[in-house]
Amino acid sequence: MQPMRRRHRGFPLLCLSAALLVAAALLPGTAVAEGVTPSEARRLRDEVKDMFYHAFDGYMKYAFPLDELRPLSCQGEDSLGGYALTLIDSLDTLALLGDKEKFGAAVEWVGKNVRFDINKTVSVFETNIRILGGLLSAHLIASDYATGMRIQSYDDQLLHLAADLAQRLLPAFDTPTGIPFGSVNLKYGVDENESKITSTAGGGTLTLEFGILSRLTNNTVFERVTKNSVRGIWSRRSKLNLVGAHINVFTGEWTQKDAGIGTSIDSFYEYLLKAYLLFGDEEYLYIFQEAYKAAMHYLHHDPWYVEVNMNSGATVWPLFNSLQAFWPGLQVLAGDVDPAIRTHAAFFSVWKKYGFTPEGFNLATSTVQNGQRSYPLRPELIESTYWLFKATRDYRYIDIGRDILASLQYGARCPCGYCHISDVETHKQDDHMESFFLAETVKYLWLLFDLAAGPDNIVENGPYKYIFSTEGHLLPVTPEIALVDEHCSYFGAFCNGGADHGYGTSASSTHQKANYTQFNDIQASSSLYSVSNMFTTRGYLKGVCPGLTHAQKLGISYSDEESNVIEQTSESHEHHSESAVESRVEAQSSNIILISHPVASQHDEVLESKSGSGDHVDIVVTADSDSMSHDNAGGSLGANTEEPTEDTTRTSKQTEDEEIAPNFQSKEDIS
Repeated sequence: MQPMRRRHRGFPLLCLSAALLVAAALLPGTAVAEGVTPSEARRLRDEVKDMFYHAFDGYMKYAFPLDELRPLSCQGEDSLGGYALTLIDSLDTLALLGDKEKFGAAVEWVGKNVRFDINKTVSVFETNIRILGGLLSAHLIASDYATGMRIQSYDDQLLHLAADLAQRLLPAFDTPTGIPFGSVNLKYGVDENESKITSTAGGGTLTLEFGILSRLTNNTVFERVTKNSVRGIWSRRSKLNLVGAHINVFTGEWTQKDAGIGTSIDSFYEYLLKAYLLFGDEEYLYIFQEAYKAAMHYLHHDPWYVEVNMNSGATVWPLFNSLQAFWPGLQVLAGDVDPAIRTHAAFFSVWKKYGFTPEGFNLATSTVQNGQRSYPLRPELIESTYWLFKATRDYRYIDIGRDILASLQYGARCPCGYCHISDVETHKQDDHMESFFLAETVKYLWLLFDLAAGPDNIVENGPYKYIFSTEGHLLPVTPEIALVDEHCSYFGAFCNGGADHGYGTSASSTHQKANYTQFNDIQASSSLYSVSNMFTTRGYLKGVCPGLTHAQKLGISYSDEESNVIEQTSESHEHHSESAVESRVEAQSSNIILISHPVASQHDEVLESKSGSGDHVDIVVTADSDSMSHDNAGGSLGANTEEPTEDTTRTSKQTEDEEIAPNFQSKEDIS
C-alpha cells in the first residue's frame, strides 16, 4: 500500500505523573454534559446495572460453577478451564457497582474452591487476561481499606491463587525467542505436540498482570518473562516498524505477515502504552512510540485502518474488524484525540447501520464480510465511547451510549442473560454469553452513564487512579505497583548523578508545546505534532540521561540477528522445571538502564494534512506474495491455529443516513 498523503498526528509524551493522574485529569470536575440531565443519566446507569444483574444472576442460577452461561437454554458450559470463569471475570464489576455483599461472597467462594492443579490445557492469553487479571484486581480491592470494599476475613487467598496460576503458565515461556506458546497444560506443562505458532497479541498482552504479580510477590521472574516476550516480538519487526499477526515461537519467523491494529495484534499496542502508564517503564513507552508512528503512517486511512503487508506496506485487507474499535480509546490515553474522534465516528456508523458491529465490515464493498457476520457482545466500541466522553464531555457520546444500550436491550436480551448475535443483518441470536460481557461491555456502559450523572465509584472517586486491562479489570496505580520513587535504581546506574539527569531538566529540550490544554499535573493535547519533535524526550521524562544511544542504555539492539544468538543452539523443546525456565529467562534478560530520545527518520517527515472524514482515498488492493490468507478470525492462541481464540480475535453523533466510508477499490474479490 502506498501511504496516503496526510499529516501525522502525534501525542505529547506522557510524563511519569501522567500515570498517577490518567484516569481523572483529562477533564476535571463532575459537570453533567450539555443536554443530559442528571436524572436521565442516572436512569441510564440504573438500566445498565439491571442489565448486569439480569446476566449475572442468570449465570449464578443456571451455569455456576461452570465457566459460562448459555442464555437461551438457561444452561452452563465449560469454555476455558472449568473454574467458574464468569464469576472470576465479574469480581471487580461487583466491586465497582458497590455490591459488597455479593463481592465478599464471591471472593470467599473463589478462595475456598478454585484450584489450578488440574489436567487442563488452556490458552495462555485468555487465562492471563480473564483469570489472572480478575484474581489480581479483586485481590487489590478486597485487601485495601481505602477502596471501601475491604473484606474483613480476607487473607490474600486470591493472591496465592494468582501466584500458583502464573507459575503454571511459566513453562509456556521456555522457547528460544522468549515468546510463549499459545497453550499450556496447568498440570503437566507444554505438550510435546503443542503448536509453535502464536499470535502477536498472545505474546504481547501479558505485561500488566505478570508485572503486578511480580511486585506483589517480590518475584521478578513473572515480569522478566513477559518483557522478554515483548522484546522477542519487537526485535522481529519489519523495517517499516510493523509487526505481523502470527509468529513461530521457536524460529521467530512470521507465519502471517498481515499488520493491523485489530485481529491477533490489537492488545500488543495497548499493553505497550499501559505498561508504561502503570509501571513507569520507559522501554515500553519507546517501543509504543515507534509502533504507533508506523501504524499511523502505514495503516491509517483517515478515518479507517487497513491491514497491510508488514514488509512492503501494501494493502492486503481493506476491512474494519470489530477489534479495531478499541483504538480510539487508546489514542485518548496517548493524547491523540482528534483522529480518535473521527475514527470512532466511522466505527459507530457501522453500528448504526446494523444495530451492532459485525466481526468484519468490507470497506471496498461497504457490506458485511462473509464469514464475519456475528456480534459476540464485544466491548471495544463502548470502551472508546467512554474514553472519548471522559476526554471531551461531548453529549454525543451519551447519545451513542443510549443507542448501544437500546440495541443490546432490544436485540441481545435473552431469558437468562444476553446472547451473541450470530448475524447482524437478521439479528438472529446465538446461545452463548462470553464472560467479558460482564467484565467489560456492561462495565464501560455503566461507567459512561455514571460519569454523566456525577460519578460515584472507586475509579473516579477512589484513592487511586486505575489502568484498565484489556479485559477491563481495574489495576490501581499504587506506589507498590508503580515504584514511582525507584526509577533510577530500578533501571540502572546511568541515572546516578546530578540534576542534569533528573526530571524536569528542560534547558536542552527541543520538545515543542503547541495548543496545550493543561489539567492539573498532566497535559493532554489534540494538537498537531511534526514527527521530528513528536517523541523528543530529553529533559521531559524523569531519568532521561543524555549521551547514550537507546541500544547502549537498554543493553539490547532489537535486531533479529543479535537477539537470536543466545538461543540458536537451543535444545529441542522438552518439559522443564520452574528453575530451568527462570535460568533461561536470566540468560535472555538484558541490563535495563534507561532510554534516550528517539531520532525521527527522514521518511517520517510531516506529510500533507488530510482533514475530515469526508475526504477519502482510493486504495488498490493487491495480493502480496508475503501475505497469508485470512481465516475468519485471524488465527488462534491455542494449539490449533486454525481455530480462532475469542479474545485475541476480539475483538459526533451521526445522522441516520450518514455514511463514513472511503472509496476502496479492489482488484480481486475479497468478500
